[in-house]
Amino acid sequence: MNNQGTLLWVDDEIELLHAHILFLRNKGYVVDTVSNGTDAVEACRKNIYDLVLLDENMVGMSGLQTLSLLKDTDPNLPVVMVTKSEEEDIMEQAIGSKIADYLIKPVNPNQILLTLKKNLHRRHIESSITTENYRDNFSLLGTQIENADTWSDWIDVYRQLTRWELDLHNSAGELAELLDGQKESAKNGFSRFIKKNYIGWMSEDDNDRPVMNHDIFKKYIFPLLDNSQSVYLIVLDNFRYDQWREISPLLSDYYIAKEQLYYSILPTATHYARNALFSGLPPAQIKKLYPQYWLDEDDDEGKNLYEEDLIRSLFERYRRTCRFSYNKLNDAGDIERFTQQLSGLKQNNLNVAVVNSIDIMSHSRTDSKMMRELVSDESSYRGITRSWFEHSPIFNLFKKLSQETDCTILITTDHGSLQVDRPVKIAADRNTSSNLRYKAGKSLGFNSKDVFCINNPQQAGLPSQGIATQYIFATGTDYFVYQNNFNTFAAFYKNSFQHGGVSMEEMIIPLITLKTKNKI
Repeated sequence: MNNQGTLLWVDDEIELLHAHILFLRNKGYVVDTVSNGTDAVEACRKNIYDLVLLDENMVGMSGLQTLSLLKDTDPNLPVVMVTKSEEEDIMEQAIGSKIADYLIKPVNPNQILLTLKKNLHRRHIESSITTENYRDNFSLLGTQIENADTWSDWIDVYRQLTRWELDLHNSAGELAELLDGQKESAKNGFSRFIKKNYIGWMSEDDNDRPVMNHDIFKKYIFPLLDNSQSVYLIVLDNFRYDQWREISPLLSDYYIAKEQLYYSILPTATHYARNALFSGLPPAQIKKLYPQYWLDEDDDEGKNLYEEDLIRSLFERYRRTCRFSYNKLNDAGDIERFTQQLSGLKQNNLNVAVVNSIDIMSHSRTDSKMMRELVSDESSYRGITRSWFEHSPIFNLFKKLSQETDCTILITTDHGSLQVDRPVKIAADRNTSSNLRYKAGKSLGFNSKDVFCINNPQQAGLPSQGIATQYIFATGTDYFVYQNNFNTFAAFYKNSFQHGGVSMEEMIIPLITLKTKNKI
């Protein structure tokens, strides 16, 4: 029989537990026994144990005293406290000392087996069940991808793919290949869907299009303000749905989260998508109504300098009065200062904060060798996002906001990003945009099979930059490289994280409504 684990059982009446110990040994566990805390500490210093079963009420050194010494010897050693006591104080002390579990005597063998499975075999069991569930759902997901024909279908597909990618992130071999194959099929299907439907969405008479960036204020923020709620809108630049799923457990102690997905406009780039979010207009309308706030691709000035003005113009256009603040948080210092100002921001109906950290991290991955090593794939990209969120001042900001019982917090983004791996040759003049996932200009040279091309920008809600302006968008995991020095630039940007083009990761983005648990 395979060794299921090596256990130490500490109890001053160990001779009465012979039947339990025999049961565990028959299940494949190696079980050592001692009858006091001193011998337990000595045994743990000499041997390696996977888990300790520790009686709390022993003669001489108590279980809690023994627990403290065991944790000094090995802080990561799982200890299950076994006791006759149901006193709350004893339980709290044990939990505060980071026990793995707490069992009340008399215990039966299956209770002990359950706690061993939870603490020693959880990952293996979860992995096995997840693998089995994915295999069972493989054909169903394939059919779902093949039959996806509406924007809501593709949201469902993306949710499912994200779920399985998160659940199977440690898988390799055949299982990883199966999932990669389904993701590739979905990428191709989604690209065809967008090519077929996007221009129709942007026409004024399409009543069946998805919610997009320029709808968010009208559909979600205005109703909250109408109900006299104070709203915090936190825009995490370049924030993907899977990254939300990665950080959401960190917020679960403080908030109840309602999760929705909607679509970013094209290009999935800050200049277009975030300006659309704050103005409530597609880019062509921004340029038409507020030319002083719109900068074309060949303008040298920063493209997002007028976001506060666009928010103000949105309220004016709808004849709404709203006290609001706009805050751009580029680094930890900015986030800390914003957090310190929360008490003064309570007087506002709306407080908007744009957090650029994820976008900066994404771009630094391209430029920094160390970041390329740290963020080598999608899983590590999610992991470093979680690490940033947990250890930066942004987590403290959300903790502070959770103490505000009279506000609603919305988290969203302007667009997502994806890891690119297939260079596509194009030709363009010097005034063409520099983004690797889309190009806007005239006299563009490309293979029509490789791109989503928009020849009439106005039909897609995009501004023209002169006669014969075209927009082309990379699909799948493609990225655009000019013919000059093609191999050099293709190698430099391969596996980098980019945005601007057509993919579920860039276009299907989260809108999260947080209600503090103090309200519930």
